[in-house]
This record gives sequence, C-alpha cells and structure tokens, in this order.
Amino acid sequence: MMDRPLTDVVVIGSANRDYLIRVEAIPAAGETVLARSLTNSCGGKGANQAVAASRLGARVSFVGCVGDDADGALLLREMRSEGVDVADVEVLHESTTGRAFVSVDDAGENCIAVVSGANAKVNAAKVRRVVERSDPQSIVVLQGEIPADTVAEAVRSAQPRRVIVNLAPVIALPDDVIAAADPLVLNEQEAATLSGVPVHDAESALEAAAALSPAPTSVVITIGAGGAVWSAEGTSGHEPVRTPVAAIDTTGAGDAFVGALAASLSHGNGLADAVGFGVRAGSYAVSRPGAQASYAYYSDLVPDLV
Repeated sequence: MMDRPLTDVVVIGSANRDYLIRVEAIPAAGETVLARSLTNSCGGKGANQAVAASRLGARVSFVGCVGDDADGALLLREMRSEGVDVADVEVLHESTTGRAFVSVDDAGENCIAVVSGANAKVNAAKVRRVVERSDPQSIVVLQGEIPADTVAEAVRSAQPRRVIVNLAPVIALPDDVIAAADPLVLNEQEAATLSGVPVHDAESALEAAAALSPAPTSVVITIGAGGAVWSAEGTSGHEPVRTPVAAIDTTGAGDAFVGALAASLSHGNGLADAVGFGVRAGSYAVSRPGAQASYAYYSDLVPDLV
C-alpha cells in the first residue's frame, strides 16, 4: 500500500503541551471530582497530525508557533526526533507555548480545554510564503486551532496543491475555503454543527456529508467505533473498524486518523483506501494512552491490512 513515490506533507497548525488528568467520570457543571493522576505529554492537533503522518512513512514538515519557553523547546525536540522538519516553526519571545488540559474518564472519553498561547499568532503572511515555496505536489494539512484568516490564506495560496482541512474545532471559514477542502474532515459533532443533520451512524453521516453547504471537493466524517464515511465526486462509501478494540484513551485519535489519511494520500492512494488506513490508525491509537505516544508506525498496522 505504501510502495509508491512520496509526496511531501506540509502540516500547518497548533503545538501544545498537554496536561492529561485521569478521572473516573468527567465532572458535570459545578461538580468537583478527585483525579487519579496527572501526566504531561506533547500535543496540539497540528503537531499530533505531523507526528502521526511521519510515523507512517510520510515526509513531513510542520509550520506553527511556540513560545520561548521549556514547553516550546520540548515540543520542537520531540518533533525532530519523530522525523518532522520544524525549520518553519517560529519561536515567539513574548508568548507562551499553547497548553491543553485533557480529562479522560474510565470509558476512554475525554474533554479538552485549550489555552492557545503562541498558536493564536500563526501568521497568515508567513504561512503563505511557506506554502508557495513548497513542492506543487505537496499535500497541505490544516486544522481549526490557529486563526481563521491564517487557515483561509493557507488554503488559497496552496492551490493547486491538495488541501486537507480538519475543521476541529469548528471555526468560521469563507465559502471558497470550505469548497477547496479535499477532503474536509469532521467528526460526528462537527458534521452535525455544519450540516444540521444529527450524526449517529454511517447512514446519517453520509446524509450530513450530502447536506454540507458549501460542498467541499470531498468530505470525510469519522464516527468513532463505526469507522468513517467519505464522499467525493458523486460517489461515497463507509470504511468500518475491521478489528474492534477496547478504548483506553480517545485523546488525539482523530489526529492519528488525519495523519494516516495524509500519509496514505502522499503515497498516491485513493480516498477510500486512505480513509480505511486512517480508521486502522485511529483504532490503534485509542487502545493506548496519550496522544502522540499512542500513534502507530507502519509496521504496527501492516498485519491488519486485508
């Protein structure tokens, strides 16, 4: 599956220091609970997706911002150790590195609060320059944890490169930016927010994909244990989880999916195959704790290929 010539993957997005809190149940509003543990790890949707793609054989560069602090230095060291090119990461002397506070319950579900820090200063003009000098065959990957105007500038300057827009969290983007996404990647909640169609299974996910307006070039909607659906050029499909796993921690699983999707596309695979590969990578990640630490290498997923 991964024996074709590589295309570069340029990930533009966030880098955070994650603070992971393990609890029996996510607290309700006004409720205080006792946590079992607190651990630190490397995260941020952009950095996560870059590491996930690199571990799966893609040639990856990351574009973003960190603060001039210990957290930022650690994130850069870790991405370098994962084979990610960080030459275009800007270190901001008057900002702190982004931080994410993640609570994970006994069912593996999570809730996350992010303090953007330096991520809020990823500059549209710089991103445009980086994208324009990248290989015209590159795949550009974006998320919603950096300013909307930067995402829009990146998408517009990326043409004719293929652009994956993972709209997580959902931010307001111009119609032409959404229309250029190939694919637009959403989870159930994000798809419901944008389409107005409640998503709870593959059938309703495909209904939501068809209801998106403006319509992206292609769309992928992840549905947790149900796998993911895709729609492009009048065709659509469902890629289920082939080997069910017990979820330990869902933190960063969506990023594992997007990174694997980008890696597969970078090797010349079609969207359906890439979505299937992403589902396998996401399933692998939820069976292990943490975000980047839980991500598969290609050798981890090869035995599962059918």
